Amino acid sequence: MSMNKQPIGIFDSGMGGLTVAHAVSKALPNEQLIYFGDSAHLPYGDKSAATIQAYSIKICDILLEKGCKVILIACNSASAAAYDLIKAYLGSKAQVLNVIDPVVDYVANNYSGQKVGLIGTKQTVGSNVYENQIHARNSGISVGALATPLLVPMIEEGFHKNEISEAIIQEYLSNPALAEIKALILGCTHYPLIKDKVEAYFKNQIDVIDSSEIVANALSNLLAEQNLQSDKRVNKNEFLVSDITPSFEAATSLFFGVKVPLQKHKLWE
Repeated sequence: MSMNKQPIGIFDSGMGGLTVAHAVSKALPNEQLIYFGDSAHLPYGDKSAATIQAYSIKICDILLEKGCKVILIACNSASAAAYDLIKAYLGSKAQVLNVIDPVVDYVANNYSGQKVGLIGTKQTVGSNVYENQIHARNSGISVGALATPLLVPMIEEGFHKNEISEAIIQEYLSNPALAEIKALILGCTHYPLIKDKVEAYFKNQIDVIDSSEIVANALSNLLAEQNLQSDKRVNKNEFLVSDITPSFEAATSLFFGVKVPLQKHKLWE
């Protein structure tokens, strides 16, 4: 098979990365996607960097075996903890993209000299990866970051559609760390599902940055630069998980827009 027809690998600690996979499948309908959700070990957001790195390398091995030409780390926690390691590990075997760099580029280009907020897991916020990268661009942007650990379980349990979620979202977004921001980065792949609630809280006065669309564009540009685009999809998308539960299968339609068939693939035999 020519390199162009080879699939794009996307991985996450669970189902949240399907928001990114969904944006990619809309932007690049000719590409075959192979998604890996490490559901046996989720969430990554409260694990150590070393643990996340070990899981990430193992997943990359699986995606390489399947011939992926590009690997997209669709998890903010893994992007923060393991991107440099994965890039070195893969070498010339596959291109690597994470969900943080494209968003940092977008923010640096659009909000110079202003304050931007960030919400994400403890791992993502604690790593300071967004602040460090934004400051490295010398754009004069200040970052107000807040760990919002209750949002992921709330979304996964389907509570993001009712009043309980409104109280939790309000409690987080009224935090002084997010005072006077011009934009808010949704620093977790689950958060696009509450984007409308976040916008409503800020009365549509600030920009709420959904990384899934920005990342899909960055992937499209990367394929074009490297001359790796496929002109026609030859195989069906595949969705692999390290553990299957009924609630997990139901969650696929929440994140991907349609229910997708999951295949179990253990990380360690």
